[in-house]
This record gives sequence, C-alpha cells and structure tokens, in this order.
Amino acid sequence: MELYPVLRLVHILGAAVLFGSGAAIAFFMLMAWRSGDRAAFAMVARHVVLADWVFTASAVILQPISGLALAHLAGWSLTVPWLVASVALYLFIGACWLPVVWIQMRVKARLAETSGPDIPADVHRLMRIWFALGWPAFAALIAILWLMITKPG
Repeated sequence: MELYPVLRLVHILGAAVLFGSGAAIAFFMLMAWRSGDRAAFAMVARHVVLADWVFTASAVILQPISGLALAHLAGWSLTVPWLVASVALYLFIGACWLPVVWIQMRVKARLAETSGPDIPADVHRLMRIWFALGWPAFAALIAILWLMITKPG
C-alpha cells in the first residue's frame, strides 16, 4: 500500500473532523446559550468542552503532521504560496480557537458554580467574545479548504 493516498485520506478526514466538529460545537453551544435555559446551557457546555478536546484537539494535532508529510512526499516546497497561506490561516485559526476553548471552559465552570435560572452576566459577555472569534476562524477554515482543493499558483 502506498503511503501518499493513506496520508491524504488522513488529512482529508482530519479536515472533515475540524469542519464538522467546529460547526456542530458552535451550533449546539449557540443554541443552548440563546435558549436562556441555564441548566440546558450548562449541560451543553460540559459536552462541548469534552468534544473539543476529543475531536477538535486531536484533529488540530493531526493536520500539520499529515500536511507536512504530504508536502514532503509530493515534493512541494513549504514556500509554495498556497502552502504558506494555508499555514498562516491555520495559525490564525489557532489564535482564535485557543481563547474559544478557554471561554468554553470558563463558561462551563461559571455555570457549574452558580445557581438559579438565569445565565450570569459575565457568561453572556464571554459568549459574545466566543461568537465574535468563531466567525473569522470558520471563514479561515473554509479558505484553507479552498486552497487545498485548488492549489492556486
């Protein structure tokens, strides 16, 4: 069995996990927050934090490893413009994702340590930041997928 197709499959699956888990996590976290139901939001936040560590974090680690291996096997220079742009966008996504993960963990903790029917005001503030960081990261992920598919000159 040739290594390149296997690595390409791993890389594509990693991208699918990043896109799919990112979209699903964002959707469920947003819907739980918008519901105003503190108990439901707390439960979703617990599961979202776990899902981010299990799925997203493992794909985040896998992507550069498989990507570098693919570039090496294909004979691409790491200075090819589409690869440089992909790496820059990946780093940008990481700069958005790390605070998002911290926010999710903080929201989970705040909801667990407070009681009552209402979502605390500081959680709403954190969620607005979370929401704002998600859009550019998601757009950058789509841009990377486009670069990987088209490999523009």
